[in-house]
This record gives sequence, C-alpha cells and structure tokens, in this order.
Amino acid sequence: MDEKLRRKIELAIIKQLKKKQVYQYAHYQNLVTDYMKFWDIKNMLQEDIEKRGVSVYWCNGGGQEGYKKNESISELLKVNKQMLTILYDLGIRASDLKVAEEDEEL
Repeated sequence: MDEKLRRKIELAIIKQLKKKQVYQYAHYQNLVTDYMKFWDIKNMLQEDIEKRGVSVYWCNGGGQEGYKKNESISELLKVNKQMLTILYDLGIRASDLKVAEEDEEL
C-alpha cells in the first residue's frame, strides 16, 4: 500500500474541511478516519482482484467444483459507494480535492 499517497489524500480532505471551517468538529474528524479506512479496504480488494482475478475456483470436498465470481468485485463497488457517500457528507466532491503535499502546512 502506498502510504505516501494515502497521507496526501487524507491531507487534501483535511485541508478542504479546514477551509470550510468544520474540521474542528469531532464528527468530521471521525468521517475522515472512516474514509481512510475504506480507502485501505478498497486497495486490499483491488489487490485481491488483481491476484485472483474476476473468477475464483471453488471445491466443496464432495466432488463439486467450479468457478464463481470473485466476491471482492461486488464488495469493491459497495466500498466505493460508501466512500463517495462520506465525501458527500463532508460536503466535498472528489473533483474538488487537490492532493496536498506531505510537507504542506494545514
């Protein structure tokens, strides 16, 4: 996982909230934390899809086997939707975010 990119995204969100003068409220800080946790999960799901593909082999031990869709795909869609919902709740559109530099002061 790219920790540098993660930090840049987090700083960009915080910068927007400070600009709106709402970051001091715990509710907004908690939403930023939630967003970043979903960002981590999104990356893990993407890694799983890249590793295992869109279809995964299954075998139940009773002689039945085959391929089924990788459930990470549907989970990824849910996580992305939740991330967009959090940005909406924060009053931020993804297109409004300008990635902050790590050393940039907030």
